[in-house]
Amino acid sequence: MRKRHTPKDRLITVALHVALAAGLFFAAFPIYWMLSSSFKSNTEIFALPPTVLPKAFTLEAYAAILGDPVKLRFFFNSYFVAGAVTVLTVLIALLAAYGFSRFNFRGKGSLNTLIISTQTIPPITLLIPFFGLVVSYGIFDTYVALILTYLVFTLPYAILLMTGYLNTLPRDLDEAVAVDGGTSWTALWRVIVPISLPGIVATSVYTFLLCWNEFLFALTLTKSTSMRTVPIGIQLLMGQHAFEWNQMMAMSVLGSLPLLFIYLVAQRFFLAGMTAGSVK
Repeated sequence: MRKRHTPKDRLITVALHVALAAGLFFAAFPIYWMLSSSFKSNTEIFALPPTVLPKAFTLEAYAAILGDPVKLRFFFNSYFVAGAVTVLTVLIALLAAYGFSRFNFRGKGSLNTLIISTQTIPPITLLIPFFGLVVSYGIFDTYVALILTYLVFTLPYAILLMTGYLNTLPRDLDEAVAVDGGTSWTALWRVIVPISLPGIVATSVYTFLLCWNEFLFALTLTKSTSMRTVPIGIQLLMGQHAFEWNQMMAMSVLGSLPLLFIYLVAQRFFLAGMTAGSVK
């Protein structure tokens, strides 16, 4: 027998839909405003009352960004640093996770606890120590400083994520390789890695997003304009006497598109990798 909906049930349903619509608007409107403002002139952005749609659709902000070698350098720096950190993080995390997942060794529990405990430390508390370390080693304002610093923050979570995923893979795979005369190294690269693509993709996407969006350490550990990343480049458009809001929005859009593309392409693997070890 079909259940009849009472007025109270209908009221709850309507209230739920209204709440969801309000949440959607709250989340989506800033993105729309960023996109809309990137197609406005700076004069129109400061107009009162503000315009929801551009009165005069213009690409001058994008032309100013894409036609300036200095601003394009910001994108190159972000891609290079984020890409290098992603490759190194995935490689090191995969090796460490395989060791944690497949071998028992002295101090394994303590080391695992130490890795987990690093996630409780606020990164801002390490800013001054890292600055002193970078300066003392003579790598201030270099790619090496950013890459090594970012590795410190991406590796612990990446190791935990990859370990959780590898724990879901049966040990019979390793034993089968051993029976055929293969080593643990063979089992890792010939068997485990090919079937661990979801976990590897999830780790890669997480690492790349974290590095691409990082602002504080990129600001502190670099000085020259040629070493700045996209988040710093956006901040540099806030001048002493003028704010280039349309260019800031255009650079934000250009900086968001690669991340959106990467997530859409890798979404299936990303979700599978993030949830693989949760039940176990």
